[in-house]
Amino acid sequence: MSLLARYLFRNNLMLILPTLAIGTGLYILSDLFDRLDDFLEAGVSFKVAAWYFVAKTPLIISQILPAVFLLATLSQLCLMSRGRELIALQAGGISMGRIARVLVLCGLVWGGLQLGFSQVLGVSGEVEAARIWNEDVRGKTEATATLRNVWFTDGAYVVSLAEVVPAQGTGRGLAAYELSDDGLSILRVVRAATFTAGQRQWELRGVTEFDPSGYLSTRHDSLTLPLRQDVQAFLITARNADPSRLPLWQLGDAIDRLSASGSNVEGVRTAWHMKLAYAASLVVMATVAAAIVTWRDNIYLGIGLSLIITFLFYTMFTVGGTLGQKGIVSPPLAAWGSNALILAVALLRLAWVLKPRFKAD
Repeated sequence: MSLLARYLFRNNLMLILPTLAIGTGLYILSDLFDRLDDFLEAGVSFKVAAWYFVAKTPLIISQILPAVFLLATLSQLCLMSRGRELIALQAGGISMGRIARVLVLCGLVWGGLQLGFSQVLGVSGEVEAARIWNEDVRGKTEATATLRNVWFTDGAYVVSLAEVVPAQGTGRGLAAYELSDDGLSILRVVRAATFTAGQRQWELRGVTEFDPSGYLSTRHDSLTLPLRQDVQAFLITARNADPSRLPLWQLGDAIDRLSASGSNVEGVRTAWHMKLAYAASLVVMATVAAAIVTWRDNIYLGIGLSLIITFLFYTMFTVGGTLGQKGIVSPPLAAWGSNALILAVALLRLAWVLKPRFKAD
């Protein structure tokens, strides 16, 4: 690593750490004021409330890191400009483009840390914080979450569930339609009052079996169907479920399982792309910081502009995610669109500043 890279990395780290600490503290303080009444009303102990915020801290850090990185990097460049360091570097033959490349490497390092941090500590911390909130504050647990009116396909069967408790693998009101090999006709219809989902087959109770060809019906106390659908995967696509709680690799496995069962996975696939795009946004922020300082090196103006750009990025990122989850735009475009747009503007600015200029004779 060159002397310039070590110098920029060290200065960047010295600015990011205090900025990250301040940002995390403000976020926790704001969340504390927002939830304080709920904690007091639920009568939870100080230890439980404190552990809630400790568990949530990794998620907070991973969420604010792009904005913190932009602020710290821009401040670093503005301070270097005020100290005439940028002029000295350019006089020594080191262009702004080379400095920007080093900052992009910083963004890659912090982006990798953000992705790993958010997918390990961030996910487990969010699950623990959600458990505390649901069980100790709201008195709810995922073990009793009930989904209604669920449809899926499994092999030759199209299945409708009136109610299902995914965590327990039980439910009621099952209707299974067995299709012919060509899928054009129904061979039989099976209805069950209750059911228990297994890994290789489902146990049905209170069963009525219909034969459409002969208009006959048969009653059974119990019956098994060769269904292999994992009902816990339904929690991922439930209306109120948050797929971002799953780590990236588990989310990919869930997409494969849900796609095989015929479920709509646009929302889950969008969440998968958004995890990668959010980590990659730190590279975008490094480019933005370099582009801003070539326009104005005033630290106060730069910080104000960086806050505006951060707000625009989060707005576009959120709107894109919503459009992708609703199937209006493709998941890659929904997740990466904000990165691509802001990066393109920043690169155009740098290209304009760094392009060679020739005087006419």
